[in-house]
Amino acid sequence: MDSLLQRRPGLRRGAARAVITPALVAVSALSSLAGLTAVPAAAAPAVPPPVRPEDRAGDHLTVVVRHAGHGRDGTFELFCHPDGGSHPDPAEACRALDEHTVWGRDTFAPVPPGTTCTMVHGGPATAHVTGVWAGRPVDATYDRRDGCEIGRWDRMVPLLPGMGTPAA
Repeated sequence: MDSLLQRRPGLRRGAARAVITPALVAVSALSSLAGLTAVPAAAAPAVPPPVRPEDRAGDHLTVVVRHAGHGRDGTFELFCHPDGGSHPDPAEACRALDEHTVWGRDTFAPVPPGTTCTMVHGGPATAHVTGVWAGRPVDATYDRRDGCEIGRWDRMVPLLPGMGTPAA
C-alpha cells in the first residue's frame, strides 16, 4: 500500500484502501472459482427430457379460417417446438413460421399504412391468428382484399391455407 502512495503522492492513505479493497475482493472471488471443474460432455443427456404440458405454453397459435372453401375452413390449434395440434400440417407450419421469424420484427405485422397495393381481389377468405409466438402475444387478422394482403397471406402458407393465384 505504501508503494501505491509513493507512486501517487496526492492519494491519501484511506483513499488507497478504497482502491485496493475492490481489487482484492475480485481476486478472492476468482481464486474461489479455481476449484471448480468442467462437467464432461458425456455426462449430458443424449436426448431432451419428455415434453410436459406446461412446456407447450410457449409457441401456441389458434388459427380460425373462414370463407376459404371446402376443407380449408375451421379452427386449428398449432403447437411448435415440438410440433403438434389439430392444424393440418403442423411440421410445415412451424417450419414456415421459424423461417419468417426475425429478431426485432413482428412476424405477423399488418401491411403498413399508406402502402400502395395492386387492386386485385383474392377472394372472400379471412383468417384470425391468436396466441403466443417467440414469447410475444399474437392477434393478427388476414384477408385477400388486395395485392398486399394476398402477399401477406401467401407468406403465411402453410400456417394459412394455400389459395392459389387470383385471376387478373
